Amino acid sequence: MDRDTLIWLRSPPGQTLLQELAALELHATNLLRELSRLRDQYPPELARAAVEQTLLRRRAQAKFPSADRLFFTREALEQASSAPVAKYRARRFAEYRQVADLCCGIGGDALALADAGSHIIAVDHNPVRLAIAAANAEELGQVDNMTFVCADLLTTAPPAAEAIFCDPGRRAGGKRRFHVEQYEPPLSRILTWRTNAPALAIKMAPGVDPAELPSDVDSELEFISLDGELKEAVLWCAPLATTRRRATVLRTDATNDGSLTSQQHRVQTFTLTEDASRPLIPLTSPRGFLYEPDPAVIRAGLVAELAAQIGTTQLDAQIAYLTGDTLVPTPFARVWHILDWMPFNLKRLRARLRDLDAGAVTVKKRGAPIDPNTLARQLSGKGERSLVVALTRIADQRAVLICAERCS
Repeated sequence: MDRDTLIWLRSPPGQTLLQELAALELHATNLLRELSRLRDQYPPELARAAVEQTLLRRRAQAKFPSADRLFFTREALEQASSAPVAKYRARRFAEYRQVADLCCGIGGDALALADAGSHIIAVDHNPVRLAIAAANAEELGQVDNMTFVCADLLTTAPPAAEAIFCDPGRRAGGKRRFHVEQYEPPLSRILTWRTNAPALAIKMAPGVDPAELPSDVDSELEFISLDGELKEAVLWCAPLATTRRRATVLRTDATNDGSLTSQQHRVQTFTLTEDASRPLIPLTSPRGFLYEPDPAVIRAGLVAELAAQIGTTQLDAQIAYLTGDTLVPTPFARVWHILDWMPFNLKRLRARLRDLDAGAVTVKKRGAPIDPNTLARQLSGKGERSLVVALTRIADQRAVLICAERCS
């Protein structure tokens, strides 16, 4: 998309076409036919852009409740924060009157920050993405609370603001950049901006290596998951930092307001922070229940804190599986009832599954060099019972746990 195409899509003819396409079922079998039909009425490039925008809006519904009113590009949508995550993050900036959103992309984080009550200075080096961000702000009635600046932060200092949120580029040529000094701008440059705005937060890849982060910066490293999927890491610099490590679990409940596209999300937030007197987790054999910590808990290194909170032990010192005698519902872990366990032996495992009347079998693994999908097909039987097989290590020995369906 270019700026002229965006202007046309927002014009009355463009809006009429987008509304028409929103009511159609567009899929692989009829897409070419619809494009051919539209090219009889519109220039080909505009017809193609409208169809592409319609498909992107449908894909964006998983991230944005108001996706049917917003504008996207394919790459920018992939990089954009989900609305529940952006809204959660924005709460920490609520006390700041002016926040700079650097590398703002199409404006998802900027809109969440504006909703929290701050005036937002949205900065991006890409003029098309910046124009889309401005259009999205206007669509949602936030344009008066935002200022848009086109600038290359690799060579230009950010505008003055009380606080900064930065989402640096982590892709190049379609490939991910995993190291913080490969970000655009690199982490070392971003951290220099604390001189003028100490309240600084940086969004990073969920797989960031904490060893790459500078030890001399007073900061908090937070890992955030949404509905069980690890989404991102955030480095909060003082005064925004409140602990050293944090795991945050967000759970959404999507409800429809009656329209076909508009959804509102109710979000529950659960957070686990580092315990300065980190407890030691006892190692035991499997007990009554198997607990698999949420990925945010694992990445934040807070498995010991969770074990202390719910009264569990650990199966192996190197593997994040916990076990306990009782079912303790927790938002920070998934739980299965353990029916049996044994040292790993494929023949013996198959025999035990038959004894348990196994039907469909789901295979999970931690610390086991086995393809779970292939093994699941091999283990599934003709019985009535759906079972879960967890391949792992117990006291540094290969083992298998047979579990009933998930408890929570």
